[in-house]
Amino acid sequence: MDNVAQGGKAYGLLKSQQEEKLDSIDEAFLSDAKYAEEEDLSSKLEMFKKKYMEFDLNDKGEIDLMGLKQMLEKLGLAKTHLELKKMMAEVVGGTSKETISYNDFLNMMLGKRNAILKLILMFEGMGKEQEPKDAGPPRRKTFSDLP
Repeated sequence: MDNVAQGGKAYGLLKSQQEEKLDSIDEAFLSDAKYAEEEDLSSKLEMFKKKYMEFDLNDKGEIDLMGLKQMLEKLGLAKTHLELKKMMAEVVGGTSKETISYNDFLNMMLGKRNAILKLILMFEGMGKEQEPKDAGPPRRKTFSDLP
């Protein structure tokens, strides 16, 4: 029983260390003159960080082919191995890297180039403002609500 708690604690620690690393990269982007004109940069970075951490399956601060595959499948867009490799090459600038670093990810999401992955993520609502969800019970219906 004790091992389960330890595994959970270790995972939590790993995630918080990972988040600290990503936060320091966010800081660099926030102070980069290149992105000074970017509207709402800090909230965009926060949103991108959460999305990135969700698919960094190996918790090494990088999204590998399996993470990319899972990200797209979760969005209902299964891709072939070849399509995934093409998308990855597009994000990392044509190099033969097998992973997408957080820097690569942010450069893609904030850059001018419209990489396929960026378009997919933006289309899927990651780039749109999330509508605030109603907290609490639904409002009481009245006769005037009836059709």
